This record gives sequence, structure tokens and C-alpha cells, in this order.
Amino acid sequence: MVGAAEEARLRRLESQVENGGGGAWEYLCLVRKLKLRRSDQVLRHGLALLNDPRARSKLGGEEWTLYEQVAIAAMDCQKLDVAKDCIATLSKQFPSSGRVGRLEAMMHEARGAWAEAERAYALLLENNPFDQITQKRRVAMAKAQGNISAAVDYLNKYLEIFMADHDAWRELAEIYVSLQMYKQAAFCYEELILAQPTVPLYHLAYAEVLYTMGGLENLQTAKKYYALTIELTGGKNTRALYGVCLCSAAISQLTKGRNKEEKEGSELQSLAVEALTKDYKKRAPAKFSIVTPDRN
Repeated sequence: MVGAAEEARLRRLESQVENGGGGAWEYLCLVRKLKLRRSDQVLRHGLALLNDPRARSKLGGEEWTLYEQVAIAAMDCQKLDVAKDCIATLSKQFPSSGRVGRLEAMMHEARGAWAEAERAYALLLENNPFDQITQKRRVAMAKAQGNISAAVDYLNKYLEIFMADHDAWRELAEIYVSLQMYKQAAFCYEELILAQPTVPLYHLAYAEVLYTMGGLENLQTAKKYYALTIELTGGKNTRALYGVCLCSAAISQLTKGRNKEEKEGSELQSLAVEALTKDYKKRAPAKFSIVTPDRN
């Protein structure tokens, strides 16, 4: 996630470069550091540097990093001739590089030659099974083709090796939710919560999966995780507040006659309703009627 200071610096540099004020290399380095694409700008300004022998000579060894950055940007922009030239230059300089091999596989992807790309990635992983980027490229390629079952398979194999990759767990969870495989999605969110227990997003997503699954036990657990989300966000997560209300109402229907559970659920629901009404009254008065009882 890009911080406010970095975002401000990026915008300043982007404006400076676009208006001819120099700083193209600094801008390209920052884009790369922040793991952003900005493909149109990278292609334009990166090519300008590569096509200027004097500017290129000042880069030293970073020249090859720029060739790689421009190649990826060119593929994003479907400027495949430019990408091909960059990759050819890199291949000549680093003839046995796995990194260049990955660019060649990405070129197959950009051309829509899926079978060739798959073979190229498989060969790279045969030589280096722990190449994270290549493994992730296979996932991305499967998703691009709409082959969700293959993407799930690749992600599961990836996570057997790189279990600490939170982004991969989250992506897998989201795919499972899209497939309505809620038990599997819940497992992914449990892994994320264990690894990062203070991230409200994971508690909220887990609660929503459990609420969707339904059943008294799942609803009770979902309510607890909605409540944790509210606690972690200082009571300011509207979605979690609604979640508490929905869980409380559903649990009330399933536990009629159990006074203790009804009372506890009613108290928490009342607090959530009170927080919602205050929030709507302050921030969205035009929609205040949504959370107030119909008096007609």
C-alpha cells in the first residue's frame, strides 16, 4: 500500500516529468519501488531514456533494469515490437537468465499464445521450483483465460511452499467465495487472521463468509468477528455494525425461548443500532431514514 508521502512525491514527479521538468529516471525508480505499473508513462519516458545514448550511459548497470521495466510496460500497452526489442537486448546480454526467460514467457502471454507460455513457465519452474514470481504468473495466466480451477490448483501448490504470503491467501479466499466454496474460503481467512490478527479486513471477511454459510454456530461466531472488527476500527466500520444487527436478528429467530441468548443478542444489537443511527445522522442525514423505524 502506497503511503500518503510517497503518493505525493509520485504525483509531484509525474507532473514534473510530464511538463518537461526532468527527473524521468527518479520517477521510473519510484514507480518500480512502489510496485506500480503506470505503463503508459513508463513506456514513454523509459523509451526516451533508452533511445538517448548519453542518458543511457549514465545509468550504468541500471540500464538493464530499465530495459526490463520498459518491456513489461510495452506488453501492457500492446506495443509488442518494442517489448520484443527490449527482450532481445536483454537476452543477448544475459543469455541464460531465468529472469529474461520469464519475460519471454510473458511475451507469449501478451500474444495470446497460452500453450507456449505454459510450457515456458513449466520449464522455468523445473529449473527453479522456488521462483515465486513465475508461480504467480501461472496463476494470473489461468485467471486471464477464465480457467479458475487451474488458478485454484496453482495457488494451493504455491501456498504449500510459500505459506506466509498473505496476498496469495487472500486471493485464494476471494476465488473460493466467487465459487461459493465457503468452507474453503473460511479456512483461508482463518490462516490470515492467525498470521495478522490486527487487520480488521480479515475479521470482517471471515464474519461475512460465516454469515453466508448460516446455521446457529456459524452465526454466533460471525457476530463475534463482526464485533472484533468494530473494536479494531474504533467502532467506525458500518459494514460490521450492520453485520452485528443481521447476525443478532438471525440468531434471535433460531434461539426463541432461550432468554439468556436473546438478551445478550438484543443488547449488542441495540448498541450497533445506536452507533449506526449516530453515524448516519452525522455523515449522511439524507439517508437517516434508512436506519430509523418506519413511523407510519
